[in-house]
Amino acid sequence: MTQQPSPFAPNDSSFRDDVVRMTRELIRIDSTNFGANRARGEREAAEYCAAIMSSLEMNPEIMESEPGRATVIGRFPGWDTSAPPLILHGHLDVVPADADEWSVDPFGAELIDDMIWGRGAVDMKGMNAMILAVLQHLHRTGQRPRRELIVCFFADEEAGGNYGAQWWVRERPELFADATDSISEVGGFSADIEGQRAYLLQTAEKGIAWLNLTSIGAPGHGSGVHPDNAVTRLAGAIERIGRHEWPLQYTKTTRDLMEQVAEIMGVDFNQDDPEPQLKALGAASRFVGSTLRNSSNPTGLTAGYKHNVIPGKASATVDARVLPGDDEHVLQTLRDLAGEGVEIDVEHQQPSIEVPFSGDLVDLMVDSIRQEDPDAVVLPFMMSGGTDNNALSRLGITGYGFMPLRLPADLDFPALFHGIDERIPVASLTFGCRTLYRILEPGTR
Repeated sequence: MTQQPSPFAPNDSSFRDDVVRMTRELIRIDSTNFGANRARGEREAAEYCAAIMSSLEMNPEIMESEPGRATVIGRFPGWDTSAPPLILHGHLDVVPADADEWSVDPFGAELIDDMIWGRGAVDMKGMNAMILAVLQHLHRTGQRPRRELIVCFFADEEAGGNYGAQWWVRERPELFADATDSISEVGGFSADIEGQRAYLLQTAEKGIAWLNLTSIGAPGHGSGVHPDNAVTRLAGAIERIGRHEWPLQYTKTTRDLMEQVAEIMGVDFNQDDPEPQLKALGAASRFVGSTLRNSSNPTGLTAGYKHNVIPGKASATVDARVLPGDDEHVLQTLRDLAGEGVEIDVEHQQPSIEVPFSGDLVDLMVDSIRQEDPDAVVLPFMMSGGTDNNALSRLGITGYGFMPLRLPADLDFPALFHGIDERIPVASLTFGCRTLYRILEPGTR
């Protein structure tokens, strides 16, 4: 099928009112995810998105993996029926916010100095609103994207997706039938590198291994001599794991990024000392620095119930983040560090992913950025955390993190993820809408 040229050039007025309203309305839905299947508000958020999707004739389906753990999925037809579907996806849940720590109501969605404040503004109700605003614009103006879109708003991403993307990929894979690519959160934001604006396109993410450590010892009275002490044994294991220095290790994505940053700086890249490049990345180094090595951080300790009683059991939790291809090596290293008498069980595991910084979709994303910001460069990067692209990768779907945002150079964007006073500039949202619109290659019906 031949595309008919679109007469609708994207501009701020096409999207501003819709994306601002939708972002604020989504933030006002408290969809906090506390983990361990404890969450609220996901059903209400799914119903909000489904109502908009219904008005766009997308035939959305709201599905629950468990009561209240709602996901909504719908389809928007494309004009090129020979092209495989593209998945656009976000998540409905947010991490907890302590109102006493914030300067505003975290669920008030206040508009201050042309910024929208609230939990989920960047992670990721702002992008959810961008997706819906662009689709609403297409429907209103009688346009279609080139590829059919499978639009998903998942539950439970903030706790690993067991009741969201992971569930539906396992239980209902036909929902994603024929799709080859997906686009979701985090990547696509701008960073200033020594005066050069660059956009970091996410082509990889570290794997996740949430581990439970257990030590069993001889219980007894606290006044005695107890060489078989579960607390002592576990404390030693956690100390060794927490202080372990993982070596620098580059993947194709991280090496390409560091070499291109060095090129912008006008220097050669020394793989033994990436600090000059990390410094040049500014706030973005919060994301990038932790992708240059594996990590294993102790996050919890539980043992005992009284001063004078030695418990027979001690337990701990560790959050390990793993580079592509290193899953078995990291787990074995942690078992060796834990030593005898400490068992390690995997509670939740997601493999790392890495996809090419090339191909038609990448070319589209790069070109769309350059049309909106001609002097910018686009670089690949790896995300230190996980996204729902991981679940979709199990179906052979190639996933990219691309939430295109042109940000003020002085805004510490990475610190806003799960941070206090989370906020997003309205101008960044409208930039994202224009860029996302271009990626979809719209044409009239």
